[in-house]
Amino acid sequence: MIPMITILGPTASGKTDIAAHLAAELSAEIISADSRQVYRRMDIGTGKDLADYVVDGKRVPYHLIDIVEPGTKYNLFEYQRDFLEAYNDIRSRGKNVILCGGTGLYIESVLKGYRLIPVPENKELRHKLEGKSLLELTSILERLKAENNSNMHNSTDVDTSKRAIRAIEIEMAYKEAHIEERTFPKIDNVIIGVGIDRDLRRMKITRRLDQRLQDGMVDEVKSLLDSGIPADDLIYYGLEYKFVTEYILGKSTFEEMHRSLEIAIHQFAKRQMTWFRGMERRGFTIHWIDAADSMEEKINEIKKVL
Repeated sequence: MIPMITILGPTASGKTDIAAHLAAELSAEIISADSRQVYRRMDIGTGKDLADYVVDGKRVPYHLIDIVEPGTKYNLFEYQRDFLEAYNDIRSRGKNVILCGGTGLYIESVLKGYRLIPVPENKELRHKLEGKSLLELTSILERLKAENNSNMHNSTDVDTSKRAIRAIEIEMAYKEAHIEERTFPKIDNVIIGVGIDRDLRRMKITRRLDQRLQDGMVDEVKSLLDSGIPADDLIYYGLEYKFVTEYILGKSTFEEMHRSLEIAIHQFAKRQMTWFRGMERRGFTIHWIDAADSMEEKINEIKKVL
C-alpha cells in the first residue's frame, strides 16, 4: 500500500473531483476533512457534491460525511477520533487512503497527531464572558493562544461571539489541563495542494453560489429551521447558513444576502490559502498542482509525486 495522500485546496478548486478520480485509479477510499459536511441534511450549503464521488459509473467510498445531526457542535476532538477509526478500517481492508478537504485545522490535527482532550461546556466561564463584545472576546482568545502556544483557533474564523466564547472555553481547558501522552500513530503521507488562479477562483465561487441558490439552498435552510433547529445554531455554522438564515428571518434582502455571502466566501477562500501557506512554514511539504489543468494532467502530476 502507498502512503496516505492528502489533497487540500481552497473552496471551488475542484479537490473532491480530483480525489475521486485518483481514488478510482488507486483502489482508495476518501476520508473527508470538511468541518461542515459532517452534518446530515446540510447538503447544498456545504457543497457535498456527492455526484463527484461517482467515477465512470462507479461510486468511490467516502467517510465522515453525514455522520451527525445538525444543531450539534461537532469538534476537533471528535474529528480526530472519527478519522482514526475510518483510517484503521480502510487500511484493515487493504485499501489506500485519500484525505481530502479544505478545513486546514482538521487536516493538520491528524497529520501532526495533536493530543486533544474533550472540552465540556463551562457554564461559569460562559456567564462571565456573556455581554462582552466580539473585539473583547477576540483579545482574550489571542492572549490565551499566546500563553498556550496554540494554533488551534484561527481568529479570522471566530466571527461571532458564540464561536469566540467556545474557542476561549477550549483554550482555558487546555491551559488548566495536564495532557497525558496518548498514542496517535504517525501517518506517512504525501500532501497535494490544488492551486487555483485568484480570478478563476473568484469566478467559480460566484458561479457556484448562483447555482446553489437555484438548486434550493434557501429551501434547505428553511427546512432545517422548520425541523426545529434554532436559528442561532445555523448561524453558528457560518457562511451560507449564517447569511441565508438571516435573510429568512428578514434581517436582509435577497440582494444583500447574496452580496454579503459572496464576499464572505471569497474571504474564506483567502483564509484557507493563508492556513495552507502557514502549514508550509510549519514544516509540511505541499506539492502544488494547477486546478486549470485537465483531469488527466492533474492525475499524472500526482502520480509523478508519488
